[in-house]
Amino acid sequence: MALTDPLGDMLTRIRNGQRAKKDSVLSPASKLRARVLEVLQREGYIRGYSEDATGAHPQLRIELKYFEGEPAIKHVARVSKPGRRVYSGSKELPVIRNGLGITIVSTPRGVLSDAEARAQNVGGEVLAEVF
Repeated sequence: MALTDPLGDMLTRIRNGQRAKKDSVLSPASKLRARVLEVLQREGYIRGYSEDATGAHPQLRIELKYFEGEPAIKHVARVSKPGRRVYSGSKELPVIRNGLGITIVSTPRGVLSDAEARAQNVGGEVLAEVF
């Protein structure tokens, strides 16, 4: 079965894994998914990730993060979907929870958080919001 939204699938795996109190979850590997996980790790929402190439297809093992028994990620949602792409300039990037959350943006300079994109004065496709 073909996957129409691979990034949305990975975010759902993270959301479901945290609800089930898992230490880690697996997701099929891709460059975009790895770049999004780099942003989540830099911002402190996950402990880390590693590529697991033991099977026929490479997988990403995502180490989930908890604080006092509660998931570090309270909300994760896909903004730009295959049926409706959402683009934003550097000055119009959405602010999540008055700056407590982040927006993940795919820019010509790579996948960045909203603060990094504003600092580099670059906009792009708004991939997801996390808080």
